[in-house]
Amino acid sequence: MKRLLINARLATMAEGASGLGLVEDGAVLIEGGRILYAGPAADLPDSTGAETTDLGDRWVTPALIDCHTHLVHGGNRAREFEMRLQGATYEEIARAGGGIVSSVAATRALSVEELVEVSLPRLDALIAEGTSTVEIKSGYGLDIASECRMLEAARLMERRRTVRIRTSWLAAHAVPAEYRGRSQAYLDEVAIPGLRQAADAGLVDAVDGFCEGIAFSAAEIEQVFAVARSLGLPVKLHAEQLSHGGGAQLAARFGALSADHLEYAEAADARAMTAAGAVAVLLPGAYYFIREPKGPPVDLFRAAGTHMALATDCNPGTSPLTSLLLTMNMGATLFRMTVEECLAGVTREAARALGALGETGTIEAGKSADLAVWSIEQPAELVYRIGFNPLFARYFKGEPATP
Repeated sequence: MKRLLINARLATMAEGASGLGLVEDGAVLIEGGRILYAGPAADLPDSTGAETTDLGDRWVTPALIDCHTHLVHGGNRAREFEMRLQGATYEEIARAGGGIVSSVAATRALSVEELVEVSLPRLDALIAEGTSTVEIKSGYGLDIASECRMLEAARLMERRRTVRIRTSWLAAHAVPAEYRGRSQAYLDEVAIPGLRQAADAGLVDAVDGFCEGIAFSAAEIEQVFAVARSLGLPVKLHAEQLSHGGGAQLAARFGALSADHLEYAEAADARAMTAAGAVAVLLPGAYYFIREPKGPPVDLFRAAGTHMALATDCNPGTSPLTSLLLTMNMGATLFRMTVEECLAGVTREAARALGALGETGTIEAGKSADLAVWSIEQPAELVYRIGFNPLFARYFKGEPATP
């Protein structure tokens, strides 16, 4: 069946288009979940027999994409939030046994179904703001069985909701208490064999790691990336968040989809990432929540021509954020990104950061009809407003979609 959306104002976000790719009097023709045509209504091809919906002059963007989340986990870390308010730093909390490791016990205690139950409300919050695609990482189990359960939960959540989920194996997120001081043993006995097992089970779309002084060195992450390459899996990396540790350069050498955080990235890192096609995924929620003193070098990324995406980094300890609309506002106000950069960052560039740009992220013929319809007067409102959700409708693979 064909579906036709008329009386629409489009922000196509198409690559190579001017600015946001605006079409004031637009139409979208859909068939089989794919966009057949998107552009001026005056140029609409034959749409005989199409089911027609008048959007009332509303704006349509690609459905939003959250390309970096730790959405599946047990428990919360509100107590650490209190400690931070009292002056403790992220590194101090982590070295005292808090941080990532403090979420492990709560996550390990939950079954797959229980993980789904506690995580779905976070996914629903994203969907309610027009999100169609979400990346979900493991990384709070830190043993093979628990890491696999996290990704099994992510796969199950995709079947429970009208959403596309991409999974990332992030066992190299932290060293659990039972391996403290033995990070190499943890990689040899958990992170790497677990990756092979999870990949064999079809649970892994990409491989991630945390390259930082409180986590794993670039040399250690390289071992994990080498195995990912042997399995034909793309990589991405938490890099240069708290210090400059060589993660961005490592990501570039492995042709990573993205390097994420990047507060301490340098000009050479930006150039290497651009040459490798790696997206800089910026995470203003974490920067804001842990009150980091240094923001990512947006000007260096612009100068190098590095693609920039934005994501929530939804996680229990450093970014308990489930709003891409607020993320865009933070990107603008905290990182001085433009409206165009923010909107591209949660659509086209987020899709690029997941290796999914051929499927979604722009409103163009041939792509999945993943659309968000907004009751706004201009696209800048999506970045400008705080605590306001103007979503009118969401389409996923061409069909009207509710959570």
